[in-house]
Amino acid sequence: MEQHQRAYNFNAGPAALPLEVLERAQSEFIDFRGHGMSIMEMSHRGAVYEQVHNEAKQLLKELFHIPDGYDVLFLQGGASTQFAMVPMNLLAAGKVGAYVHTGSWASKAIKEAELIGETRVIASTEADRFMRMPAPEEIVVPANAAYVHLTSNETIEGTQFAAYPDTGAVPLIADMSSDILCRPVDVSKFGMIYAGAQKNLGPSGVTVVIAKEELLANSPATIPTMLRYSTHYKNNSLYNTPSSFSIYMVNLVLQWLKDRGGLAQVERDNQAKAELLYGVIDSSGDFYRGCAARDSRSMMNVTFRLTDEELEKTFIKEAGEAGFVGLKGHRSVGGLRASIYNAVPYASCEALVQFMKQFQQKNG
Repeated sequence: MEQHQRAYNFNAGPAALPLEVLERAQSEFIDFRGHGMSIMEMSHRGAVYEQVHNEAKQLLKELFHIPDGYDVLFLQGGASTQFAMVPMNLLAAGKVGAYVHTGSWASKAIKEAELIGETRVIASTEADRFMRMPAPEEIVVPANAAYVHLTSNETIEGTQFAAYPDTGAVPLIADMSSDILCRPVDVSKFGMIYAGAQKNLGPSGVTVVIAKEELLANSPATIPTMLRYSTHYKNNSLYNTPSSFSIYMVNLVLQWLKDRGGLAQVERDNQAKAELLYGVIDSSGDFYRGCAARDSRSMMNVTFRLTDEELEKTFIKEAGEAGFVGLKGHRSVGGLRASIYNAVPYASCEALVQFMKQFQQKNG
């Protein structure tokens, strides 16, 4: 299938999947590798599914250079469930959950933690309308912190951490739902990384948790079984029926990333796409205005505005007619947003840049 036959997909999530992955899943959908049934129809206790499950874990460990002493869990409930699971499992009495407040998703994590135990916002960019990320030196860790939690990339505001703070012996926990695997990361700096799959890893339905085994092994017995990390750690994420098809798709996406040359090449590709879009914004005079501070601009979610909201509505309408999907900004902030996750082809970004230039010529 040629690229021009598919929509230019800039959705923020669920988001674009690689065409090669979709085609392979299509070819295996009815008869998975000669077993006479779809992987969706197989027992999660069987050897065929378990091989796919374990292969996905190993591929993630390989691609992300996950050190020894860490494990990978495949959970359900999205990052939103992790907002509660983190403090339920890790916020002990007498300790404080330390949070970095960077916008919409960080706010949701903070609100959930406040229901569980004592929390403290240790850095915030609210005074800057969350249009920048705090510098590492702005993040001061309390002596009694159980952990430090941050959101690596805010999809709604279009901001991303360029560098992460050193939290010493205090576990650093990151919601990387919208930028996991977009670039190499030193996983050893983190106690835990979690991510909903539906932006960079695969379809919705599975949430990946990467964590030090010591944080996973001994969850409090007072919380429900399914909300204990230890339940899933001790059962290889097979305590209950997993999201088997979503995990299979994650496996295919990870293989695709490996075939592309790994995360160093993925980062170069993502930088090229981001530079293309930010370039047309910055060279437009005041016609297009980038929302995020330049040193906090996201490689994944390019947010921008036009001079008035009526013109933005015209932009969205005409873009839709030209085959561009997902360019309307989040309802909480308005404006425009192009999400350019790993699977969004460079050619789609080129097409959007051409449309933006033509739209400016007509309306500038």
